[in-house]
Amino acid sequence: MPRKGGPPQKRSIANVDKVLAVASGKGGVGKSTIAMNLAFALALRKHEKTNTSLRVGILDLDIFGPSIPTLMGLQNAGEPALTNVGSMLPLTNHGLPCMSMGFLIPSTDPTSSDNTDTPIVWRGLMVQKAVQQLLFDVDWSKDGQGLDVLVIDMPPGTGDVPLTLGQLVNVDGAVIVSTPQDVALSDVRKGIAMLRKVSVPITGLVLNQAYYLCPGCNTHTPRYLFGKPDAFHKVADRLGVPVLGDLPLVEGVSTSTDGGYPFVLNSAASIEAANDEGGATWKASMVQIADRVASELWKSP
Repeated sequence: MPRKGGPPQKRSIANVDKVLAVASGKGGVGKSTIAMNLAFALALRKHEKTNTSLRVGILDLDIFGPSIPTLMGLQNAGEPALTNVGSMLPLTNHGLPCMSMGFLIPSTDPTSSDNTDTPIVWRGLMVQKAVQQLLFDVDWSKDGQGLDVLVIDMPPGTGDVPLTLGQLVNVDGAVIVSTPQDVALSDVRKGIAMLRKVSVPITGLVLNQAYYLCPGCNTHTPRYLFGKPDAFHKVADRLGVPVLGDLPLVEGVSTSTDGGYPFVLNSAASIEAANDEGGATWKASMVQIADRVASELWKSP
């Protein structure tokens, strides 16, 4: 029988001006790390129209493998508080509010609050219900003001979650993360095609782990550990999607992330003291990516 009615009506997220999705076709490319650092890099900027600091939040929509609690240093932080009308209040660290499925799942050990090893074993309808709750049942307002930007950390692939987001929410932009390998680029093409089908605008691509700058070597020549980025840039040109930036492989980024601290918040002095040329390049590139994203989000029609 034919389906009655048309597709679901897209709507905005309450108390959020712009919605930016950070996605990848394949897992393990550093998408969550980039999503978190991009959110903080945006928060360090001024609003192009009001000249006030951008109010930014992070929403983790990776239902089966939430990473934001760890990246934000909020593991086992407990369940979020509720407003008088039952909306969830985001948890905050480093001055940025965030929400994740990782805050809502119980521990498998009745004697501990550690839910790190708790699996989520759900079918599609349960996943869609959880996604809708995270999208529409969180109160992002604070002191009477909402967010300028909500950065959404998407799960990898083209499954239920990105489809639900694209069908239900007015998304203002999407940043696609990849690494140089051909197997990752193949999934990037699929991911872009899916987002375009649900009318999500593609802001640009970010190439992660593009090269390595040896900190103890005499030469500063980039080393392409995972292959040169030529194929990546060709794919971007063919799809008509701008490249927002190339990020090097940096040990300090991984260490900082595992410790729950965004690398982009490290001071230039501390990076210089560590003699970390790769880290300085990474941070400068991330700030530049944030600048380009913000310009696209608030560009004049």
